Amino acid sequence: MTTAPPPTTRASGWVAALCWIAVLLDGFDLVVVGTVVPTLRTPEEWGLSDSGATFVVTIGLVGMTIGALTIGALTDLVGRRKALIGAVASFSLFTLLCAVAPNAGVFGLLRFLAGLGLGGCLPTAIAMVNEFTRRAAGRATTTMMTGYHVGAVLTAALAIVVVEPLGWRWMFVIGAAPALVVVPLMLRHLPESPSFLLAHGRRAEAEEIAGRHGLALEAAPPPATGAGAPIRSLFTGGRLVTTLAIAVTSFMGLLLVYGLNGWLPTIMREADYDLGAALAFLLVLNIGAVVGLLVAGTVAERIGPRAAGIVWFAAGALFLALLSVRLPLVGVYAMTFLTGCFVFSAQVLVYAFVSANHPPQVRATALGWAAGVGRVGAITGPVIGGALLGAGIAFPWGFYVFAVVGALGALALSVTRVRRDTATVA
Repeated sequence: MTTAPPPTTRASGWVAALCWIAVLLDGFDLVVVGTVVPTLRTPEEWGLSDSGATFVVTIGLVGMTIGALTIGALTDLVGRRKALIGAVASFSLFTLLCAVAPNAGVFGLLRFLAGLGLGGCLPTAIAMVNEFTRRAAGRATTTMMTGYHVGAVLTAALAIVVVEPLGWRWMFVIGAAPALVVVPLMLRHLPESPSFLLAHGRRAEAEEIAGRHGLALEAAPPPATGAGAPIRSLFTGGRLVTTLAIAVTSFMGLLLVYGLNGWLPTIMREADYDLGAALAFLLVLNIGAVVGLLVAGTVAERIGPRAAGIVWFAAGALFLALLSVRLPLVGVYAMTFLTGCFVFSAQVLVYAFVSANHPPQVRATALGWAAGVGRVGAITGPVIGGALLGAGIAFPWGFYVFAVVGALGALALSVTRVRRDTATVA
């Protein structure tokens, strides 16, 4: 039996920091292709057509969809630690190789392979942080997910000073470099989740790690057996409606996240802003996302991640529609900031709700389902943006389309059901 935990609400330091960095890499990937596509479309580089640009934006997301669905489920079978380290190492290797891609075809293949690894980072990191913290799921998840948008902000800022003077390839060299430090630190300092160990009948190991990190173990249900058992459990035991509603919500949420980050600079270029200003909109959008996450975590603690998510999706829809209004430059920046505050935090609140609403033995699988199906939306978002761009109506109609998507996300999340029978590490 473990001793009572100390009076702290913070996740174990190394776990929180390393998972935050893993999510930061996801944030890098969120933005990096959007920052280099305008350059790749020029005759001096690959002269990508609208369809070619859509291909390089979306192919990595196909890999991430497969990675999230497979690695998320695999995590509940082999453990959080192995899955997260493997995901970070794989993503970083193929990202580095993107820097030497000779053409769009090879670049697309490498982006797909990088996506396979990266797809597993998010669900695994969210599951692990929630299992090493005594915070409510909403605050723990939104705090960790600031790394996602800090990564996006740093990448957008980096692009402003790197792409034009040094070339787009350096963005991928810089994006892969953190693995040289992060992977060794993970191998040395990242423990296995006590919840995973307990759910798989390894109580002695779970108690040892829980005691070392000041966690208390609660009784866990028997582990699901068989490779497909965690996935099947999402559709049985009264979870079917919620599982399907989460899929729709996450689809809408990531459609917005990737649609905006993938095409906002290009759309703003089409609206006659210069490249520097177009990239600055992307920067402001993701600064708003970081601020929105901090606020969303506090709100989620008070009213729950589900209710907060519904509010955030609805507000995001409103501000997306308002982005279509022509304003002075400072007004456009302000509206972009507010859009980032609500749109991106809405999707994170979906993850917080999923984490809080599922027991440990299927938590990573449930998060992988949400992230994996959501990646289909992530693919759809850039495709929609590319189609609107090709039709010459991306501004303002793109913002109207995205506003409708946000409203549908709020509606789908309202269909989910809160369960009270989850077993967690408190």
